[in-house]
Parts: sequence; C-alpha cells; structure tokens
Amino acid sequence: MNNTTIADVASHANVSKSTVSQYLNKRYEYMSEKTRKRIEESIKELNYRPNIVARSLKQKSTFTVGVIVANILHSFSTQIIRAIENNFHEHGFHIIVCNADDEPEKERNYIEMLMAKQVDGIIIFPTGGNLDLYKQMKNQKYPIVFMDRTIESIDIPTVMLDNLQASKLAVDLFVESGYKRIAIVTTSIIRNISPRVERIEGYKKALALHQLPINSAYIKASEPENMEMMLDELFKLDQVPQAILAANDRVLIEVLKYIKKQNLIIPNDIAVIGIDDVSFASFFTPPITTISQPTIEMANQAVSLLLDQIKNGTSASETGVYRLAAMLNVRESC
Repeated sequence: MNNTTIADVASHANVSKSTVSQYLNKRYEYMSEKTRKRIEESIKELNYRPNIVARSLKQKSTFTVGVIVANILHSFSTQIIRAIENNFHEHGFHIIVCNADDEPEKERNYIEMLMAKQVDGIIIFPTGGNLDLYKQMKNQKYPIVFMDRTIESIDIPTVMLDNLQASKLAVDLFVESGYKRIAIVTTSIIRNISPRVERIEGYKKALALHQLPINSAYIKASEPENMEMMLDELFKLDQVPQAILAANDRVLIEVLKYIKKQNLIIPNDIAVIGIDDVSFASFFTPPITTISQPTIEMANQAVSLLLDQIKNGTSASETGVYRLAAMLNVRESC
C-alpha cells in the first residue's frame, strides 16, 4: 500500500501542507501556475493518493450521494443518472446508483444501506411504499430529493415532468392529424405511481378540451408481461382505436412489438406516439413521434436542490414540486 502523506508531497514540492490541501480541493485563487505545476508533478512522482476517509472525517462529508431509481430498465432512468453523475462530478462528488425494481422492500434496504454508509444525501425515484422512512428522513433533515414521482402526503422537494402537458401534446397532435378514437396504454397503476396516473389524467383532460368522449375501454394499464393480452383486448373492440399513446418507453416497445406481430402498418392502421424519446425512435420504420423529457434540466435541478441541503442545511420542507415542460418530437408515426 502507498503510505505517502500530504506532508511528503509538501516537502517534495517545497510548499506548505496547507498549500497542497488547497490544491487538492481545487482552490487555486492565490496559487501561481508554477506552484500548481510543482505540486502536480510531486503527486505524480510520489504516486500520492488522498486519504478519502481522513478527508471525510475532517470535512464532515463523504462527498458521496446515493441515487435510487425505481426501475433502471427505463431509458429515462439511465439518461437522468448519466446527467446527475456528470453534474455531481463537476462538484467533486461521487454517486452510488441503486435499482429498486419498483419493490418497496428493496428500496428500503438501499435507503438504509446508503444512510449507514453516511452518504451526504439521496435522490430517490420513490416507489411510494416507504412513507414512514421518507417521513423519518425528512424529520431528521436528512438531505433528500424525489425525482420523477411525487408523494403528496410528504412535502419533499421533487423534480418531475409536467405529465398533464406531456399527454396534452400527444392528444393535440393526434386530433390535428384527424384521429378521434385515441387510446392510452401504460404500466400498472396499482400503487398510484404519479407519472402514470397523471398522464392518464392529462389524456382525459385533453380529450375533453377537444370535446371527444372518454372511453374507459381505451384506457389500459398492466405490467409489461401482460401487455400483449391487453393490446389484444383493444384491437378486438367493435370500434378499434385509431391511435395509441404509449405512456412510457417500456410500453412503447411492447406496442411496437405487438404491431409488428400483427402485421399492422404505422400510421395507416394505427398511429403511435410515445412518451420518452427512446434512442431508436428516430430511425425506426417509420420514425416514431415522441414526447421527450428534459433530462439534463431535471437532473441539474435535482442536484442543485440536494447540494443546497447538503451545503447550507436547508430543510427539505422549504421547497416543493418542480415540474418541467415536455417537448414534442414530430416524426412520421401519426
């Protein structure tokens, strides 16, 4: 193991320990370029590695945060994790990513593990199944931000899409394109997961604005493994829908698989719009119209909220829900 200390680096570079400390913490304001270069060369020559544990004890920070995603299979989850990691890296923080698989018990285990590791804060895509633990964290003023999903009974800062607006963008385009029988398909709403419920609500409100009837048979929700059977039900109706709004990326994949299996043609037989701009949407045949989430802006907002709590001790109850606007990417599927 390397036993080189900060004192060794300081002696080798002929500077004080405090100057080396300032260099390691990127405080270069009163440091000449020559001094910076000398310290850098000494660190390399001595193969010095900062003692993270000692640094954490001294500064009362592990410079690590946790990110617990509800389901890492969603393209939105991976996109937002990437953006969160980039932002925290710029602030000198590392992240630990955990996947809860939409299971409250798994989420609870990860929260307790991260807190035991003394991470400085956690960004959670909440399953909604651990209200007592969320409340405990809030009461302890533990830095926490919710992403993508809100829990109405707990006032924790939350960053999410304007889901009503996202659905409205899709319905408006369908109607403008001449479609009146519009269905919405989403993943399970058994636990009232807010984006799924809100997108259905936005769909209903948009239909009402266009004075179109709301047909409950056109509203479908199930787990992905049951989606083929659910789509079969849609296409066996007396009045088959003319258009489908796929409420997230996993649903869009299942819808497209079903359409291909049934030898249907988009948009001649069925028009399609998906919420979440998946990577293949632009080169699918035909290219799929999507509603994209502003992942970078959402990540930056979440990081800013968490850092504010970490650095300034801001109470989580001082902030509310931040909703960001969706963007329509018009292609050829409707």
